[in-house]
Amino acid sequence: MVQRRPWLLFAIVLLGYLFLYVPIFSLIIYSFNASKLVTVWAGFSTRWYSKLFSNEALMDALFNSLLVAASAATIAVVLGTLTALGLTRLGRFRGRFLLSALTSMPLVMPEVMLGLSALLLFVALEQTTGWPAHRGLLTITIAHVTLCTCYVTVVVQSRLSQMDDSLEEAAMDLGARPWKVFMLITLPLIAPSLLAGWLLAFTLSLDDLVVASFTSGPGATTLPIQIYSKVKLGLNPEVNALATLIIGFVTCALLLAAYAVRRGERARVG
Repeated sequence: MVQRRPWLLFAIVLLGYLFLYVPIFSLIIYSFNASKLVTVWAGFSTRWYSKLFSNEALMDALFNSLLVAASAATIAVVLGTLTALGLTRLGRFRGRFLLSALTSMPLVMPEVMLGLSALLLFVALEQTTGWPAHRGLLTITIAHVTLCTCYVTVVVQSRLSQMDDSLEEAAMDLGARPWKVFMLITLPLIAPSLLAGWLLAFTLSLDDLVVASFTSGPGATTLPIQIYSKVKLGLNPEVNALATLIIGFVTCALLLAAYAVRRGERARVG
């Protein structure tokens, strides 16, 4: 019988977490550094947070990223929910395999190929129809919707496949119309998955660099593109301050999503 060694497993897990989170904690600490050098500690200071909001380039890039991410996540939730409903509620229909394959393809396709194909599509549309007139926030949003919809579909489809259909069937037997059944029964039950899908899509869009690089144009610089361009010249503590604020926002959003999912599970079990 093989002797168990829980301490070894604990040490491996601890090293993994340290490898992931120590750089994040160091970034947060150095965002309060008084020195202009991001790796030399010269005392505690919050001046980089005040200077951050006067940096127009970073603020414009952050606003563009938030606008694109919120728009893409919202549209992706709508399209992904409709796709998930079709795959789980309509049974077998002509084109179901093709729809499922097209939905899953962006999950395994390299982002370079997605960005290049989106660029070629927008160039072809501009030459044939004149739309879009130029590449900008609109083209980035369309490309991100294509990327994020498949992730939302997987999340919502998983929740729908686990949901008890008898509640919907009972409501329709009592005379409720399909739209009312969806609004009063199905939608509240899948609300945690919709929130989780929206947050996942928002994070993917906010973090994307490759697809945005192919589909962006002059005056449509997103935050990852702006930070990547600064890496070549050397980062400043303002980027650390901005990253700290984003980490705080993402942490709060994840806690909110976890609370919503846990509350939904309790309501379902109760």
